Amino acid sequence: MTHLLRRLAAGLTAGGLALTGLVATTAAEAAPPPRHTNPVSASFADTFADPAVIEGKDGWWYAYSTADPLREGDAPGVMHVARTRDWLEWEYQGTVFDETNRPSWATATSGLWAPDVRYVEGRYVLYYTVTDTTLNPGDDSAIGVATAPTPTGPWTPGEQPVVAPRPQGDGFLWTFDPSQLTTVDGRRYLYYGSYFGGLHVTELSEDGLRAVGQPTQVAIDNRYEGSYVIRHDGWYYLMASAANCCAGPTTGYSVFAGRSRSPLGPFLDADGISLLDSRVGGTLVLTQNGNRWIGAGHHAVATDASGRDHIVYHALDREDPWLTEPFGINERPMLLDRLEWVDGWPRTRAGAGPSEGRQPAPVTGSALGIEPDDPAAAGFEGLQQGPEDSQAGATARVDGEAVTEQEAPARALRLRMDVRGDEPLTVELGNTRKGVTVVRADGELRVRTTNGRDVRTSTTAAPDRAGWQTLVVEVDGWAVRATLSESDLNDPAAEVGHEARGLAVPRAAVRLSSTGVLVDNVTVQPLARETAEPAEEPEVGEVLWAEEFDGPGTAMEWVRPDPDATVAGGALRWPLQAADLTGNSDNAGVLLTDAPAGDYVAETKLTLDLGTDEVRNYQQAGIVAYAGDDDFARLSTVAIWNTRQTEFGRELVATEDGRTSFGGALVGTPAPTVWLRLAHSTNAAGERLYRAGTSRDGEEWTWGAVWTFPAGTEPRIGLVAHGGDTPAATAEFDHLRFYERTDRSR
Repeated sequence: MTHLLRRLAAGLTAGGLALTGLVATTAAEAAPPPRHTNPVSASFADTFADPAVIEGKDGWWYAYSTADPLREGDAPGVMHVARTRDWLEWEYQGTVFDETNRPSWATATSGLWAPDVRYVEGRYVLYYTVTDTTLNPGDDSAIGVATAPTPTGPWTPGEQPVVAPRPQGDGFLWTFDPSQLTTVDGRRYLYYGSYFGGLHVTELSEDGLRAVGQPTQVAIDNRYEGSYVIRHDGWYYLMASAANCCAGPTTGYSVFAGRSRSPLGPFLDADGISLLDSRVGGTLVLTQNGNRWIGAGHHAVATDASGRDHIVYHALDREDPWLTEPFGINERPMLLDRLEWVDGWPRTRAGAGPSEGRQPAPVTGSALGIEPDDPAAAGFEGLQQGPEDSQAGATARVDGEAVTEQEAPARALRLRMDVRGDEPLTVELGNTRKGVTVVRADGELRVRTTNGRDVRTSTTAAPDRAGWQTLVVEVDGWAVRATLSESDLNDPAAEVGHEARGLAVPRAAVRLSSTGVLVDNVTVQPLARETAEPAEEPEVGEVLWAEEFDGPGTAMEWVRPDPDATVAGGALRWPLQAADLTGNSDNAGVLLTDAPAGDYVAETKLTLDLGTDEVRNYQQAGIVAYAGDDDFARLSTVAIWNTRQTEFGRELVATEDGRTSFGGALVGTPAPTVWLRLAHSTNAAGERLYRAGTSRDGEEWTWGAVWTFPAGTEPRIGLVAHGGDTPAATAEFDHLRFYERTDRSR
């Protein structure tokens, strides 16, 4: 869906229909769209990690977080809840559990982490991690479940896990971070897992409370956690977080994606590389860009009333990363940004990453709250007062025909409403000669388009569900799509549509017809335009300086010379050292040169055979921005247990008593020969920014995370080859070059 109709001359404001009625304003009178500033949780929380969100059937958006203290100095809460109507003003709602209703099979000291919330069969269902259970001795994590009649509870925990602890050798696999999905055939699945064991998916019972069948692994171990799956344009996208979530000022957490036509995978990235491969795939969705925010990840996805997707996630302020004293609890507030679809892939702000300034807020206008004493205030003539509902409050009933007083947008529009009841419902847009009709009836969802004599119909099965369902109709020029879901989190249980050339629905009222179905939260908005162009990335011009290693020797300077390294014939050949730079090691060699003045891109071409699958921790080689043994940013191809990855790690002194912190972000998929780049720039504060880029052919580049150095530091650029000498391996560097940086993105 790529077209966006101009704003209506009358009828719908920039915010759409008001919460309690229809606002008649002209486009010239419309107020500018509201804007938000990260973190969106600042008004009610210092930290709100691992966020999950859902639009409740009462018209509010609800957010849930992991069990951390809410404010500096607080005791930990047992998963927090907050709500908003517009993503600007928030109201704290308390915790999911307290000491009276914790799951009986969780130990008293167990963490309750990473909630995922859904609406299933007429009630709210919350999945969560239990880090330690009473079912086995030792650390035996599992996935719990709780149900409630409303988004704020009261929550009743299940008497047993949805996914029980999974023994592995002398311990248990990490059974963390649940995320539920309902697919277009109406089946339910639960994704879970973490670094120790990888990501898995299992089918659930119809009520969503029990795992059934055999689990399927969908991502290799030692790479991903925090999985979240959505459906978009016929694909299932598995998005998951990678690297360390909680390393204070060196947290490099990021989000990657793969996609599949099946919810069971295999999930491949944009380069066709599987998330199950040892040289593991993943297309970047979200990573830090050098501003205030680092460690951005563990996300959810919310779709606003215009159809635009937004990514909800946590991140750390690099200047204030701790909730308590250093090496205490990481402070991870909740952030919100647009999730743009670029060439079929989700990218946060089209690849620009976390926002620091004001951003367009989600469109939440025209949420037509039904007034119990005046159903017509929803903007439809003919609506009747419906019964009170424990989840939605006052509702309206369509018994006959209900028609909007105002014209709906033509050509590109999105209609959303919550529907309850077995009675058939017909939605009509346009007129009898040219228009769209959507019918939910008799276990089917049907779309009919009429363009003169050209009448086309598409039909799909629609599973019967207790409680409310969300009906969404999108018309975009020739394309029409209708979906039915319960949670409305990009997880339709029924999806149908087709193209009808030359349709262009004329501007007309929206008509609802039924014999008694209940409706609420009706929205009609122009359909959002998606950004097609990716954010600008570093580009290079002329070579400023180069070391081609023609030999003999090199003009570069050593920190801790390695006599086994040789330079000849256009290559530096350096056997991996049984040494390191991190922590208290500081015994690895570094081969350095001064960097040129101004902005530049440093590049090396590296050949290093680390094999596949076998454990060779943590053999690596690469390029480094080096201000000292405890102050560097290292981009390397590295063996991490059974995987091969490219890591952009940062070490710095994190405390007044000199203790260091090391953490890393991950970039592109490595290969036996890989090109590595560091793109350097400075910001207005004089800080030095280094952005990591990797390539498997020297032509196509993946650009990832940014690490910063304080103003006044003068890092040199160099090469490293260390992490262990068993089995023996030799890094071969073809060159170290500095290019003029020519892009305008810095």
